[in-house]
Amino acid sequence: MERTFPPLNAKGRMMRFTSLGSGSSGNALVVESGRTRVMMDCGFSTSDTKARLERAGLSPADISAIVVTHEHDDHIGGVARFAQRYAIPVHLTRGTAQWLPPEFPAVLVHCIESHRPFAVNELAVDPFPVPHDAREPVQFVFSDGDSRLGVVTDLGTITQHVVEKLSGCHALVIECNHDLDMLMTGPYPDGLKRRVSGRFGHLCNADSGRLVAALDRGRLRHLIAAHLSQQNNTPALAIAALAQAAGCEDEWIGVATQDAGFAWRDA
Repeated sequence: MERTFPPLNAKGRMMRFTSLGSGSSGNALVVESGRTRVMMDCGFSTSDTKARLERAGLSPADISAIVVTHEHDDHIGGVARFAQRYAIPVHLTRGTAQWLPPEFPAVLVHCIESHRPFAVNELAVDPFPVPHDAREPVQFVFSDGDSRLGVVTDLGTITQHVVEKLSGCHALVIECNHDLDMLMTGPYPDGLKRRVSGRFGHLCNADSGRLVAALDRGRLRHLIAAHLSQQNNTPALAIAALAQAAGCEDEWIGVATQDAGFAWRDA
């Protein structure tokens, strides 16, 4: 697949994005356009999130809003404390909002609908529902009007709606949670194995590849594997599955790691 340079948006700025960390121990991703920076999820402590932002050249004051996918602790665990400390608006579905602590300031809560796009300053945010074992889970597509970034970190089953939402994106961050053989022969209890591999669990590498193969990839410039299980997957296996599906070299596929995420990329 040939690399191309991303276009500038109408205001002469590039949309870019970085992961602060991705995996079962915590997740956070930042999307930037101009002076607008939206954080997707925050599964780290306040001090850890601050340190990870500093590594990306940012401070908590730079974050315009937080959007939340669902209530599992590795995605929402750090949201309330971080948002309240720095007075950051939080956008999430009503089902997910039930997991905010009762003392969380109502003025910071913005309830969203899973089929209705909204804007955070210069960024358009398009949520869409996904099959996952949570109350009202969503994932997101972000756009500055010229480039589109699709992010899916927790998905049990590929749906046509997901395919339609992610098709035509310029950048994709896709869950590659586990290798099915590693999961089934690994140390997890049988019940947890069934949950992870079930219709409302997480995508295995092969299913992630099938999702990528089903997409319109004509504009795709970035393809990144995310939410890898440290016990049941390896970066090499995830990369191989996505590269085969996309018809590209392994070196073209990125990986979001638990400790380092990935560095800024221009969408």
